[in-house]
Amino acid sequence: MDSKKMKNLLQDRLKAEGRVFTFDSKKDQLRIESKDTGKGVTISLPGIIAKWEQEKEKAVDEVVYYIENGLTALVEDPALEGKEKNIYPVIRSTSFPLQTNEEIPFVVDEHTAETRIYYALDMGNTYRLIDEKIMQKENWKHSRIKEVALFNARSLKTGLKTDQVAGNTFYFLNTNDGYDASRILNDSFLKEMSETVKGTMAVAVPHQDVLIIADIENETGYDILAQMTMSFFASGRVPITALSFLYEDGSLEPVFILGKNKKKEQ
Repeated sequence: MDSKKMKNLLQDRLKAEGRVFTFDSKKDQLRIESKDTGKGVTISLPGIIAKWEQEKEKAVDEVVYYIENGLTALVEDPALEGKEKNIYPVIRSTSFPLQTNEEIPFVVDEHTAETRIYYALDMGNTYRLIDEKIMQKENWKHSRIKEVALFNARSLKTGLKTDQVAGNTFYFLNTNDGYDASRILNDSFLKEMSETVKGTMAVAVPHQDVLIIADIENETGYDILAQMTMSFFASGRVPITALSFLYEDGSLEPVFILGKNKKKEQ
């Protein structure tokens, strides 16, 4: 499967009256938008192809579902008032756009050197990133959106699956509710985990649908975490970062893992 074949497959599955498809061969991206509004969704094909290699049609079904719901969310006029319980933070890479295709800035906050916090209104099967136009229309302040979203993030379930490899323990949070990576913003949860680890605590958010917490007890653990994070990053629908973070005293510091040596970002 190559980008051209995947592009054709997705266009065939998503074709509908009033939709326009644009393929950027240099960036390996396909954009699907409404001819009437100009609003749409842009997807990166390499990640979808990598997932297709493992899951075949299931991978295509997932991305089609994601796009269909995303396009629906774009045509609806969102309201924040009365929907406070549906506002959540979402983690994105620092390379993620800071504004909509209409050049309206998103409501964002800095997080780490690799990640940034955006805010979303949950609409059931999908969510809509909150931009400044929505914020101003609703007469909300940035601080209110942040406060409400972080409060809701703390209410999300934090059930973990555990795997032990070469004397190291890895915890995985993967509920597929769209906010798995957002749990990295739950300070009390991370602090609680730090009190249970025996070695060094590391955290990773390779894509939006997984949070990895590692209890590193030997040098091999760093190599395993690096390989694991890269694998998740390559297969994620919404990749965030292939780097991991060391967690210490409530702070997250990106760590570069080279061979059996760990090197903190300078």
